[in-house]
Amino acid sequence: MVQLTLPKNSKVTGKGKVYKAKKGDGAKIRRFRIYRYDPDSPENPRVDIFEIDTRGVSMILDALIKIKNEIDPSLSFRRSCREGVCGSCAMNINGANTLACTRGLDEFGSGDISVYPLPHQPVMKDLVTDLSNFFRQHAYIEPFLQAKTPDPEKERLQSHEDRARLDGLYECILCACCSTSCPSYWWNGNNPGGEEYLGPAALLQAYRWLIDSRDEMTKERLDKLEDEFKLYRCHTIMNCAQVCPKGLNPAKAIAEIKKLMVNRPNGQGATAK
Repeated sequence: MVQLTLPKNSKVTGKGKVYKAKKGDGAKIRRFRIYRYDPDSPENPRVDIFEIDTRGVSMILDALIKIKNEIDPSLSFRRSCREGVCGSCAMNINGANTLACTRGLDEFGSGDISVYPLPHQPVMKDLVTDLSNFFRQHAYIEPFLQAKTPDPEKERLQSHEDRARLDGLYECILCACCSTSCPSYWWNGNNPGGEEYLGPAALLQAYRWLIDSRDEMTKERLDKLEDEFKLYRCHTIMNCAQVCPKGLNPAKAIAEIKKLMVNRPNGQGATAK
């Protein structure tokens, strides 16, 4: 039976701080339970409770910005576009990985809202996680067009049908919601000696290039994925598809890569294109 234990000094202990809101006329008070971790402090992480007046606040990210601007400027989190495009504000809200900028307060009923960093990633401070390993794995699949034939004078043409095959793949914003919600990735996502599962995000990107009609490195791309861990540790748990803020299905892409592996003629090239 698998037993998962938290690293030393990573367990939430003791009581966090409580910031009460002033209950004026018409105030719409909402409580936020936010994970706090300070790498410069020897203390374990804690959960602080913030009460805020949510009038004029519609999204979770707006609430976090209000807390940082008006209550505790030390609160740390990532954010950028505010439009669900950059993936910067990915975090765990009420137990599910999502983007803070696209989730409205009205989606969480009337109870407390808990905000934690993405699971199973080293926490740098508060809601900011270290995604270095995640992006290293993305770089491993070489997410760019590769061709063996000489470059044409203008561009490499693609039919409308071939372009349509990329729908549901190219939209990935690398927010890491899918990979950090995957139990297989928790267990095998950062093993020493190269025995690691690349995770849903990297593999969805790998499939995007495997079926691109303009790419000519199918055999080499499949070779890089063919071992016991990088691809085959996916057990179709489907957490990845459930949490993807763009509505993508990494598990389906992984299944399609497995089909390409099976259909490789004589163990050489795939028959995707």
